Amino acid sequence: MMGLSEDNEMTSELVVLLSETGELTGYELKSKVHHTATPLHLAFSCYLFNPLGQVLVTRRALTKLTWPGVWTNSFCGHPAPQEEFESAIQRRAQQELGAQVNHIKLVLPDFRYRAVDASGIVENEICPVFTAQIDSELAPQPSEVCEWMWVDRQNLTEAVKRMPLAFSPWMAQQLPELENLWTQQGEL
Repeated sequence: MMGLSEDNEMTSELVVLLSETGELTGYELKSKVHHTATPLHLAFSCYLFNPLGQVLVTRRALTKLTWPGVWTNSFCGHPAPQEEFESAIQRRAQQELGAQVNHIKLVLPDFRYRAVDASGIVENEICPVFTAQIDSELAPQPSEVCEWMWVDRQNLTEAVKRMPLAFSPWMAQQLPELENLWTQQGEL
C-alpha cells in the first residue's frame, strides 16, 4: 500500500470513491472521507471461520471513529486503488488481527449500505462480503479490536436479532442475507 507505515495509515490510506452506479470517480484520503456527508466509496467485510466452523466476531476498539465498542464481523477494510480484494483482505487480516487467512470466497458481491453513527458520521459503502478461513493464531491490534470471540453462526444470528444495537449496522444487515445463502448452499 504505497509503502505507508502502520503509524500513519489512518491519515494516509486512500479509499476508492464511487458514483451512485458504482463507477470509479476518484480517490480520497480515508481521514477525509468519513464525516457527516461521507461519499459513496468501496469497502469490504470479511467473516473469518475456524476449523470448527465458528465465526470470529470482534468488538471495535473504543477509539474507533465510527461505532466504537460495538460487536461486528471479523474485520472490514478498504481496498487501495487498483488493489485486488483478495490482497486487501489478506493485508487487513494481518494489520487488524495479526492473522493469515486463506480460502477467501466472495459471498455477497452486491452488498451496499448507508448508516449514520450516533456521532453523526456516515458510512456509505459498496461493500462486497467475503468469507475466509484462519491460517494462523490471532494477535488483534488494540487500536482496532478491544475484544473478540469465536461463536456458532446460529448463536450470532440470534444475538443480533435480540440486541441489534450492540452490533454494527452493516453486520446486522448482512447476517440475514448470509444465513439465507448458507442455508441454500449448505456451506460456509
